[in-house]
Amino acid sequence: MPEPSQVRFAPSQKQRSLLERLTAFIFREPENREELLEHLHEAHERNLLDADALSMIEGVLQVSELRARDLMVPRAQMDVIDIGEPIEKWIPRVIETAHSRFPVFEGNRDHVIGILLAKDLLRHYAEDDFDVRAMLRPAVFIPESKPLNVLLRDFRAKRNHMALVVDEYGGIAGLITIEDVLEQIVGDIDDEYDIDEQEDNIIAEKDDAYRVRALTEIAQFNAAFGTSFPDDEFDTIGGLVTDKCGRVPRRGDTIEIDHMKFEVLRADPRQVHLFHVSRMPKTAAQEFADLEEHRPS
Repeated sequence: MPEPSQVRFAPSQKQRSLLERLTAFIFREPENREELLEHLHEAHERNLLDADALSMIEGVLQVSELRARDLMVPRAQMDVIDIGEPIEKWIPRVIETAHSRFPVFEGNRDHVIGILLAKDLLRHYAEDDFDVRAMLRPAVFIPESKPLNVLLRDFRAKRNHMALVVDEYGGIAGLITIEDVLEQIVGDIDDEYDIDEQEDNIIAEKDDAYRVRALTEIAQFNAAFGTSFPDDEFDTIGGLVTDKCGRVPRRGDTIEIDHMKFEVLRADPRQVHLFHVSRMPKTAAQEFADLEEHRPS
């Protein structure tokens, strides 16, 4: 039996051991979500993963981080039905908005008594004793903090398509649909009734903050905020912010441009979709510089 100092490993054994170590180093499992996303983007750059697949994977990861409050339609933007009004008064609004479901309230918007399916209104034209109350489906109420991945699972399990989001005081804060959650994964789902209304591009929130669509034209943004961003190179505020960032912004990124702060709320690998915009307080030096700039010569 050879002495320990005389023991020799076969070349193949040493090579295999080295190869295993290199493989473990190069293809090590990601230790956190950031490393996982880096691996996915590298796979996309090497054409191992197409842009649509990468976008959907990122969407799935984002869904697990977002809450109902992040995607809900705010209370002020909800299309609802007041059961106290004559049916002839609100049917034209149902036809105009072309939604498939409408929350129905009684007395005030916090007292939602059910959900009306637009298709059930066909009975109004076929039955003389049509009763709106009898047509209502139960409303589903969820807290603002409910995670979207849990909400999506509930939607699927209970076959619901809409939920009303309530705040900490029990009041209606907004609504969210299964389409809203799915769009976070696969991107915008356009149908024949989707209209890009300019008044929906900029929505005011609390504390002088706003939600702004990335496709908002720079001229509209300037008019709303009193800014003077140039529009000779880019048409939309999303294009301007992307150029300033130097890459396609990701959700959670914050970009500051001329005293305006842009926080990315929704984005995919190809483009940003939604910003949270707020004004940054100016320093005394900046205030003085602005006064000097606008002082008559």
